[in-house]
Amino acid sequence: AALQALKRKKRYEKQLSQIDGTLSTIEFQREALENSHTNTEVLKNMGYAAQAMKKVHENMDLNKIDDLMQDITEQQDVAQEISDAISNRAAFGDEFDEDELMAELEELEQEELNKGMRDVRLPSVPSTSLPSRPGKLTACHFTFLMIKPCSSTRKRAEDEDEMKRLAAWAS
Repeated sequence: AALQALKRKKRYEKQLSQIDGTLSTIEFQREALENSHTNTEVLKNMGYAAQAMKKVHENMDLNKIDDLMQDITEQQDVAQEISDAISNRAAFGDEFDEDELMAELEELEQEELNKGMRDVRLPSVPSTSLPSRPGKLTACHFTFLMIKPCSSTRKRAEDEDEMKRLAAWAS
């Protein structure tokens, strides 16, 4: 009985395998049919679109379109010329030589530059001498390194003001 049950089990497993293979084949065929149907619909719609485009374009002539585009371009050019003519000032004897105007502008700019340079005060040169050897520093040098001025704070403020004016002038 156990042997019969084992044979029956093997037979059922073989049948199950065959049924599974058949189902896989049927599923593959169903997907192929769906894809074919989709492709057919797409081609049919593309045909409709081609016919519609052909119907729309049968009344159009490329030469007529080129002529129309040239006419539009010419009219745009005419409109631009009219706009330019209207927007340009009429010359009523007040024409100036461009070179003379540029020379006068450069002269004014140079005068302004010279005036600004006269008002610039440069900071004074430090009165202390540098140490004779790099290793020997004085107390004044240490305070300088700690950003504490050896000279009066008023002098430093004046120098900072000068630097600000120079920066403002330069920009």
